[in-house]
Formats: sequence, C-alpha cells, structure tokens
Amino acid sequence: MKITRIFSDENGESHFEDIEIPLINQGEIGFLSEDINVKKLQFRKVSADYDYDFHHAPQKQYIILLDGGVEIETSLGDIRQFKTGEILLVEDISGKGHKTKNLEKKERTSIFIHL
Repeated sequence: MKITRIFSDENGESHFEDIEIPLINQGEIGFLSEDINVKKLQFRKVSADYDYDFHHAPQKQYIILLDGGVEIETSLGDIRQFKTGEILLVEDISGKGHKTKNLEKKERTSIFIHL
C-alpha cells in the first residue's frame, strides 16, 4: 500500500517520501499489513476556504483523506497534490513545517490517527 511520508531532516527542512506498507496475503479476508500501534483517532472537517500557512504536525500521525483533496508544500517549495482516499504519514513535528490547502472550494473531511 502506497503512503506519502512528510518529515523534517536534521536542518529542519520538510520533505516528501513515498513509502510502501507491505501487505500479507491472508486468504479469503484479503491482504493485511502488520499491526501498527496507535494512540488516538480523530475525525476532522475543515472549511471550504482552508489554506493553512507553514505549521508542524502536532504529533506523528496518519491522515486519511475521506473526501476532497489537499495541496501540500514543503519548506523547500516542493508541492504535491493528494486526492480522496490517499493516506499521508505526517512526521514533521519540528523544523520549518509544511503548508496545506484544499484543492477544491468545499468542506473536506479526514481522519487523523495519532501514533
């Protein structure tokens, strides 16, 4: 399963990294990853005009985009767009952070899974 990781390097710059979570064939029930320990889960809704300047993630977390997409910019100016159904692993809890804005002018919902 493809996931995009956002992290800070030793100089505080944020980066994207494409990672793959291995899935193991479990027969009739499908393919499953290894268990991942989590702390909390939050549901989130943001307004249609969501456009958040540079910020850090409050904690390491997965973000699952339920409806609507986002554009994320790293501190180095790299920009990627993510659509409904995509999963992010956000780990830039220090450094210069990243910017996030809605791709469309509509409310957007997501799930945060704290690690």
